[in-house]
Amino acid sequence: MNLLFVCSANRLRSPTAEQVFADRPGIEPDSAGLLNTADIVLSAEQVEWADIIFVMEKRHRTKLSQKFGRHLKGTRVICLDIPDIYTFMQPELVALLERKVSPFLKR
Repeated sequence: MNLLFVCSANRLRSPTAEQVFADRPGIEPDSAGLLNTADIVLSAEQVEWADIIFVMEKRHRTKLSQKFGRHLKGTRVICLDIPDIYTFMQPELVALLERKVSPFLKR
């Protein structure tokens, strides 16, 4: 299952999510940011690759649809509602990600 995690700058939340789920069997995670200044700027190829896209905030879902709507092709987009208040790999962020993402991984 290809999971794509999207935030604004791809510096804290989405790279943390990518790392948290990297060792799960059957899971291939990736991450990117929506800003032009993001460490890894989201591409159409990433959007098309993903089975599920997890965005951190509602505004990310809106921007994703505006920028990449034609590439989504029915791909499930889940908003995690995780505010930009955490540092990279902060234990509270890791716990929140595990709690919010894990239910979507049970098939």
